[in-house]
Amino acid sequence: MSATAAATPGQAALRHAAADSPAPCAHCGAPSIGGTLFCCMGCEGAHVLVSGLGLDAFYRRREIADGSLRPAVAAPSGDFAAHAQALGDGECQLELMVAGLTCGACVWLIEQSLAAEPDVLAARLSLSTRRLAVTWQGEPGRANDYAALLGRLGFRAVPWSGACLREADDAEGRELVRSLGIATFGAINVMLLSVCVWAGWDMGEATRGTLHWLAALVGVPVILIGGIPIYRSALGSLRAGRLNMDVAVSIAVLATTAMSLGEALRNGPFTWFDSATALLALLLAGRILDRSARRRARQAVSELLTLQEGNVARLGPDGTVEAVPVGAAAAGDRILVAMGERLRLDAVLESGEALLDTSITTGESLPRQAVPGDAVAAGAINLGAAAIFQVTRAAGEGSLAATARLLEQGEQARGRFVRLADRAVRLYVPTVHGLAALTFLAWWLWIGVSWQSALVTAVTVLIITCPCGLALAVPAVQAVAVGALFRRGVLVSNGSALERLATADHAVLDKTGTLTAGCPSLVPGDWTEEQLRAAAGLARASRHPLAQALAAACPDAPARHGVREIPGRGLRADSDLIGSAAFVGIPAPGEATVLWFRQAGRQPVAFRFSNQMRPDAPAAVQGLLALGLEVELLSGDVPSAVSEIARRAGIAVSTAAATPEDKAARIEALKSAGRRPIMVGDGINDAAALATAHVSVCLGEGADIAQRAADLIVNPGRLDALPVAIAAARQAQRLMRQNIVFSLVYNAVAVPVAVTGHVIPLFAALVMASSSLAVTLNALRAKNIWRPSTR
Repeated sequence: MSATAAATPGQAALRHAAADSPAPCAHCGAPSIGGTLFCCMGCEGAHVLVSGLGLDAFYRRREIADGSLRPAVAAPSGDFAAHAQALGDGECQLELMVAGLTCGACVWLIEQSLAAEPDVLAARLSLSTRRLAVTWQGEPGRANDYAALLGRLGFRAVPWSGACLREADDAEGRELVRSLGIATFGAINVMLLSVCVWAGWDMGEATRGTLHWLAALVGVPVILIGGIPIYRSALGSLRAGRLNMDVAVSIAVLATTAMSLGEALRNGPFTWFDSATALLALLLAGRILDRSARRRARQAVSELLTLQEGNVARLGPDGTVEAVPVGAAAAGDRILVAMGERLRLDAVLESGEALLDTSITTGESLPRQAVPGDAVAAGAINLGAAAIFQVTRAAGEGSLAATARLLEQGEQARGRFVRLADRAVRLYVPTVHGLAALTFLAWWLWIGVSWQSALVTAVTVLIITCPCGLALAVPAVQAVAVGALFRRGVLVSNGSALERLATADHAVLDKTGTLTAGCPSLVPGDWTEEQLRAAAGLARASRHPLAQALAAACPDAPARHGVREIPGRGLRADSDLIGSAAFVGIPAPGEATVLWFRQAGRQPVAFRFSNQMRPDAPAAVQGLLALGLEVELLSGDVPSAVSEIARRAGIAVSTAAATPEDKAARIEALKSAGRRPIMVGDGINDAAALATAHVSVCLGEGADIAQRAADLIVNPGRLDALPVAIAAARQAQRLMRQNIVFSLVYNAVAVPVAVTGHVIPLFAALVMASSSLAVTLNALRAKNIWRPSTR
């Protein structure tokens, strides 16, 4: 589009000014060229996009007295260039935490502003984590320019870190909680005063007037102060030329309050301060629950990155050991990982052998024996002797950071999930409140009644069409279904989870800790009770999972003294040996799930272990299949263990040795194919896939990071409750639709009656309450649906 094309009013005004004297670029403020409004075609396109979205107020807000389109602010303190990371090929990246974000529009503005800067290759900002990643071609010193740009846009930035994220001041959350406390206090006390009026039909006018003013004394300050977060959002939306649900809510609350004050002034029979305060309290409670759901993603990313915090022991060229922060270690550095220490960076084993517990990142049920040259992902714990590793990727580029970014992307995709209420309000709000205004004008100017009577009729329209029933249509069903599922062992931790669960058509299950118990157990074999007691007493000295499982199989076995552990091989006490086949001197093939025990003068015996499947796993799989879902097994464990569990559980499709990235990629592939997958997992290796899935489920004993990324949490031993939850979600979906249809029909009938003046405010309030009650009673039916249906 050229500068001479059809223009918005804002563009026309700017063009007129440009005709008289050179003007700055209408979008970025840089000098314009060629007598046009813009410095380049990119700024022209951005300005047209902003105007087309109805966001011209952005340009008005940033104008200042000297005519500059960018507010002058102090330069950001600190050298951001020191925090820029070199990516190779002349590229650099800077990660910042941005304060002052309020909505997706802020994210869009920052990303677009940075993308317009020379040499910027990518700019990505997460609303939930407030993490900004900027990649550019050039010198690290450009980092200060980008931080300064954020300051000119009105945002504050600091170098990003997991600790910074955890310690971020959540002022908005505290304000919502404080406002909810104020609104709840007011609603309870005003309701007590209103009950006296509603019940006291024979009281005198003076008494009634006193109660009205007492309700106003409590209710008006509560409404004005407690509703500040909602009013601020509504005002910002109006300034930007848009309408959101907060606009409708603010008008409904304030109009009801104004009507109540009018009734109190003329000592009318009733006021509605109780309705206004109660509506405000319910709306604030819903806002807090929504914010809590979004905060889980930030906590998940924070806890994941905690695994990389701390110091590493870096080896110098002369062999000296230096403790340095994880962020200071670069690819190629050699680090020493002691026994029991966590590997905090992606690396390869340089020398020696290492016994590694990788269950927290890969899902492998048994420790992994690494040899020189093996690549190891960050997060593994060294169970053997100290080993030397060579770092392959810095902390910001490693697998844990990549998983954190996948979590952020999954949360953002979920945040873009259509908000039906905000879409509907674009039509609902202007229609209903425009109708109320027309009603007031018609009764006052056309019919000729007093403006007070006309206002009563107009407010009656607002009261009877207050979107309470429509707002309760979905949350009421969700509240009942969620409570009933909780009693059946399923915790729903996301408000929209039931809606998504009802439409799921594919189930992806993890193995270790999901279909299986997550720990090995001893199976019967050709050994005696005496040999079991002797081997268990020896095994008590080791932390190896197989040794612990053997000790658990004979808890009364006395512990042996003088036990020596050879990491990665076995245990020795006097002449007794327990460990691998090679360790005890048996020419048998090594098996990952077998411990050999050899006593002096006796034949060695094998203690075999299996990863026991949960008793309810086959029933859960059959329940999913009966509901029409396709089921597959996706695990990071070895192929033999995965195929065996898949066969026993009745799953036809299985994949083994899957990395966290593989799991997330599989979920994305299913979504790209038009499927709506459920991901069921329990470990950190499942967190990215859980965040990416259409709906995610975690078991109660799973890792905290997995639980925070999941939409539903199933109590231990209740995996068969998952099909029940899906059946309940489908029933809840039907009830939601019924409630929505009822609410729409109610408004279609009630509005004309109110507009024609056939309803008084008292009856309007009663009808509105009855509609909400009908919606709630229908929602109670959600608690009676438990058995999966094959329909």
